[in-house]
Amino acid sequence: MAAALAGVFPVFQTPFRDDDSIDVDALEAEIEWIHSQEVDGVVMAMVSEVLRLSDAERDQLARLSCELGLPHGPVVLSVGAESTSVAISRARQAEEFGATAVMAIPPTSVSAGPDELFGYYRALLDAVAVPVIIQDASGYVGQPMSIGMQADLLDAYQERVLFKPEAIPIGPRLSALRDATGGRARVFEGSGGISLVDSYRRGIVGTMPGAEVCWAVVALWQALVDDDGDRIDAINGPLSSLISLQTSLDAFVAVEKHLLVRQGVFTSSRVRGPVAYRLDRETAAEVDRLFELLRAVVLA
Repeated sequence: MAAALAGVFPVFQTPFRDDDSIDVDALEAEIEWIHSQEVDGVVMAMVSEVLRLSDAERDQLARLSCELGLPHGPVVLSVGAESTSVAISRARQAEEFGATAVMAIPPTSVSAGPDELFGYYRALLDAVAVPVIIQDASGYVGQPMSIGMQADLLDAYQERVLFKPEAIPIGPRLSALRDATGGRARVFEGSGGISLVDSYRRGIVGTMPGAEVCWAVVALWQALVDDDGDRIDAINGPLSSLISLQTSLDAFVAVEKHLLVRQGVFTSSRVRGPVAYRLDRETAAEVDRLFELLRAVVLA
């Protein structure tokens, strides 16, 4: 099953109504739209604003992700938590919902060492039968995880373990993980697409961008597979410029929702507060300009 997880897996954004409840109809429309862009699966993860949901809402979103997504393809659910027991509970529930795989960030409120984190992920892998994606989300929260610890997990659990390394610097650490595992690590790039070209050349099997321009990431991924240098450069320029404006988790969410509204997928760009970033008029204008450049290049 793990070997089947490859290609472009967008992380969907969670639509909210004015009362901050999850807009189920908009979510269904979004997942249908994502799959119409010829992606390989969908993911519920950090830019889905899972950290801002109640336990009941997160359960609801996980269930809806599977109900709406599985008829089209694989679904990956984020299950990371501040305690091993909660992460296990989420992972088992995800498996019950039918999730193709689970993905887990480490606890962010403690600076757990390699032995503690090995135990955390080992408990998850022992609790469920589906693949587990180890997400080093330290580009946004927490601290970088040990490369050696991650390699030990692969040695222990083989093909059931995949990786999404986001620690800075992404490229060298990705290569370090590749080399530490003898090229066996199956890695998803997770920088929104800005590092996709470099990461592809370091041996990744897929990417997990936001949903807002997943059609552009699909086109870039295909260009990389085809080794079409001219098309790679043409798409990567405006895509990287667009992603470079998204300098934090809140910035990713704000820009992604803005562009989903622009494309008629969402009717509201509402984000749950408090937030550390809001899209101002000048930045929105630059986002729109780069979006049009990107669309023109992809459609050319």
